[in-house]
Amino acid sequence: MESNVKIAALLTCHNRREKTRLCLEALFRAVLRLDHKLDVYLVDDGSTDGTGETVAQFFPEVNVIQGDGSLFWNQGMRLAWNTASGKDDYDFYLWLNDDTILNAFALTELFDCFQKVLEADKQAALIVGACESSEGSREFSYGGRNDAGPVIPNGELQTCKYINGNVVLVPKAIFEKLGNLSNDYTHAMGDIDYGLRAGASYFSCYSTTQYVAACPRHNSVPDWKNPEVPLARRWRSIHSPRGLNLKEYNRFRRKFWGHLWIKYALQAYMKVLIPRIYSKISRL
Repeated sequence: MESNVKIAALLTCHNRREKTRLCLEALFRAVLRLDHKLDVYLVDDGSTDGTGETVAQFFPEVNVIQGDGSLFWNQGMRLAWNTASGKDDYDFYLWLNDDTILNAFALTELFDCFQKVLEADKQAALIVGACESSEGSREFSYGGRNDAGPVIPNGELQTCKYINGNVVLVPKAIFEKLGNLSNDYTHAMGDIDYGLRAGASYFSCYSTTQYVAACPRHNSVPDWKNPEVPLARRWRSIHSPRGLNLKEYNRFRRKFWGHLWIKYALQAYMKVLIPRIYSKISRL
């Protein structure tokens, strides 16, 4: 790898001051190779809990970009990425969720995996960091997935089809080909979309050989398909950015699954309208 490798870490946050602080502390504690230079770009999307002030106080080197509270994850990350790529010519971009705590060896593991893939495939690849639910638990929470389920770290490089955006290393070659996260999404699905677009452009996605971060799994049943939630609230949730966001979900399914998007849309409506019955049918 060439000397003076420039990396831009990209984050977006909203009213999670303590989580954001802990995430940045772990990022700056992570071992960085001597020939690597790390810049950090954080979108503070209209936080009212003092997140921006805390970051400025404890991490003055972070480039803070102000949002108005309407960006959510995908649009916030798009803004961070546009800002970083417009400021310098980076060799790598590192997606990082602000609720994800990197291990001390996370950055070296990501780059070791990238180098192994580059030597074997002679082509750049996305490297997805495997996350465990808590430090040392070895319980998968986020990372790479295939149709059969999550890609569990086993000490070897493993390919994956779907990626969670908690920790992802994107090399310049892929950014130059694919560009930014898609503008089709407000909050969710942008990370999975990017991984599928990479695959369609003949770039591989690999999971790290070991867990590189801790991030608790969001295990609660979403409001839009929770039978304990009133129908009116389920209906609002399926159309909201933090719910399924049905219009964007349908666009996502149509983009990668063609006419089968209709099946997925009908399933979503069934989960909203008759969640208990749908659950029983799906188990048959």
